[in-house]
Amino acid sequence: MALDLGIAQSTWVFFVLGLTLLAFMWGRFRYDLVALAALLGSVMLGLVPADEAFNGFGHPAVITVVAVLVLSRGFERAGVVDIIADQMLKAGERLLLQLAVLVGTVVVLSGVMNNVGALALLLPVAMRLAREHNTSPSLLLMPLAFGSLLGGLTTLIGTPPNIIISSYRGDVAGENFSMFSFFPVGASVALVGFLFIVLLGWRLTPKRTGQATTEDMFDTANYLVELQVGGDSKAKGLTLQQLRDEVDETIPVLAVLRDGERRAGNNFYDTLKEDDVLLLEADPEELKILEEKVGLSVVTEPEGEDDEGDEGDKNEKQRKGRVDTKGLQLVEAVVRTDSMMVNRSVRQLRLHHQFGLHLVAVARDGSRLKKRLRDIRFRGGDVLLLQGGETEINESLATLGCLPLAKRELNLGQPRKLLLSITIFALAIAAMLLDVLPTAVALSTAALCSLLVGVLPLREGYQAIDGPVIVLLGAMIPVGQALETSGGAKLIADALLQFGSEWPVVATLAGLFILSMVLSNIVNNAAAAVLMAPIAASLANGFDASLDPFLMVVAVSASCAFLTPIGHQSNTLVLGPGGYRFGDFWKLGLPLSLVVMVVALPMILWVWPL
Repeated sequence: MALDLGIAQSTWVFFVLGLTLLAFMWGRFRYDLVALAALLGSVMLGLVPADEAFNGFGHPAVITVVAVLVLSRGFERAGVVDIIADQMLKAGERLLLQLAVLVGTVVVLSGVMNNVGALALLLPVAMRLAREHNTSPSLLLMPLAFGSLLGGLTTLIGTPPNIIISSYRGDVAGENFSMFSFFPVGASVALVGFLFIVLLGWRLTPKRTGQATTEDMFDTANYLVELQVGGDSKAKGLTLQQLRDEVDETIPVLAVLRDGERRAGNNFYDTLKEDDVLLLEADPEELKILEEKVGLSVVTEPEGEDDEGDEGDKNEKQRKGRVDTKGLQLVEAVVRTDSMMVNRSVRQLRLHHQFGLHLVAVARDGSRLKKRLRDIRFRGGDVLLLQGGETEINESLATLGCLPLAKRELNLGQPRKLLLSITIFALAIAAMLLDVLPTAVALSTAALCSLLVGVLPLREGYQAIDGPVIVLLGAMIPVGQALETSGGAKLIADALLQFGSEWPVVATLAGLFILSMVLSNIVNNAAAAVLMAPIAASLANGFDASLDPFLMVVAVSASCAFLTPIGHQSNTLVLGPGGYRFGDFWKLGLPLSLVVMVVALPMILWVWPL
């Protein structure tokens, strides 16, 4: 039963949305949980009918986003992107050429697949380019992230805001935008944005020399030590897990040396014996605990005479702590914003028991965290150094919601499946363009066919679906509709109309652009599109103008989350690997936002006249 306290529905809508925006900005709870709370609160207040509360999850926009995510993973699996990446690695040492190839490629890819997916695929390539040519990753990664946002503007399926705006137009005007309705404006903005970033904008990004490289963030050899199990050691007879329980510390044992052989710690399930040597990472305080509680002692060099020619080698061994990390299966990975690891600790995740992974180190904002590993609660954008089995590590990272950053071998896929993937996608696009099938049906059919013919295994298809984004969209669509049905959108539009009554319509469009852009930098861009679409429609009615230019302004501006690392997943993903700080993004993002607005508004009015 809905609450009725004699307060206008529009007032309740503003109250719910105000709390929702505050919760989004606070970041204490994941945005999908915040959106679901907003939906349920709206139902209890009578803003959304109870029998329509979950209609958003079956909305065509949500179904379309799901299908695009599955198709994007199919492209990756078939090897489409790896073939492109293989050519990109030939870019050479010139920074401008590297930027042009990386940003240009991600712009194109983001037009035909989810922009976060396109960035995730090219992120390891960018890191590899930076390391092989001694380029600071910070000069490449922010332009790459912004390029993925620009590329998403070009087609219907490039970014969720376009899909949402298209579906909203279908609800209001009876006809959706088509696959390439966004192209004239989106391509113009993407082209000018690309030129700005490559020729000038990259100079505005901070140069974090070496901070995002393995050698500086994770100088493993200088942190690892060898501890020996003595005859009287309490560690003798314990498994590695029992050892951790005994000292109450999450200490990553990378390897156990026994009888001249080294066995990886993540696969060592035997009990420790006398004279075993543990290769592990520990700070001085942890070393003291290991010595006092379980009797492990640091391995020292045997005394004796050395040849003069061996003095340098001896000093180097002592400096490195006699550690040889060659052959250890270590991988760097960045935590996605929708990862199951966010706000959880290594113990809560049971990394070793459930995923076969050892956490070795964590870097945040480009520098290594000095806290105890067990005390760290992971955040989106954290860079992790992990150890795991060669065959299982990629699957474990995918399940956890992490993207590998280390050098990887390119898998060119199978030619038959590569051709199948492209053919299925092309047929879906043709069906959309010829109005044979609605967008959601055509893309869902293509996703289903990709699964049936084996382009993508069913398990990977489900893993490709970004659950938090789907919950966000499904929950916020009814709330956005409540903003319209309660009269809240009209109230906002009337205020804007009154404020801009002395100005031409283009000035109001500019105000709408700025408002939507600012909102997208605070909340998810899909949520910004959901909330701003009814306001845009009310403005169009108030001016007695065409609906299309107002909706196009929202579509473009909602995807311009260039000012903060939290405005879009692409920005968050490069935060850690690039060694950026929170305030770094506006330095390039603000001028790029102005460039986008200056180009977009005239193009929108030309292509979609009032």
